[in-house]
Amino acid sequence: MNAPIHRIFGRPLDAEMPKGYDQAIFGMGCYWGVERLFWQQEGVWLTEVGFAGGTTENPSYKQVCAGGTGHAEVVHVVYDSSRVSYERLLQIFWENHDPTQGNRQGNDVGSQYRSLIMVFNDSQKAAAELSKADYGNRLAVQGYPDITTQILPAGPFWRAEDDHQQYLDRYPDGYCGLRGTGVKAPLTDIAEGY
Repeated sequence: MNAPIHRIFGRPLDAEMPKGYDQAIFGMGCYWGVERLFWQQEGVWLTEVGFAGGTTENPSYKQVCAGGTGHAEVVHVVYDSSRVSYERLLQIFWENHDPTQGNRQGNDVGSQYRSLIMVFNDSQKAAAELSKADYGNRLAVQGYPDITTQILPAGPFWRAEDDHQQYLDRYPDGYCGLRGTGVKAPLTDIAEGY
């Protein structure tokens, strides 16, 4: 079965990642708005929605929503790191959802809506952990509780059904639950070691 064609980028969702490009996986609640947020970023080459962080192989949307799979709704992002840094993607991640809510985002309740970063290498892990500590301090100053975001090694990513891909391009007035805290997340540079 052929992979669907990305509605924005015009390439198959299973297109081979170009040499020198990188990938990231983020969970920020309902994945429809999250995918649109990332496909709009300069330097992003491909996005797709799916499920990760759980135990069920190749789950359906209905299975994930019912609970019991352990998966979160996530977006897989392929990007050109010469045009957009991983640190910039992390900044977008932190500023566009509330990472302190545990198994929910706003009215969306369940472990599938948890805040999640899946890392592909040690430098992503270091950058994610540094940005989490920095943003946690900034949130605390504003009276927010501790960040509940999980940072996990990248495991299997299971692509969601075709009708969920680029959903808000297909249905521009569709549901988008993205809500940030209003707290800014400056770019943190691990090379500076702070």
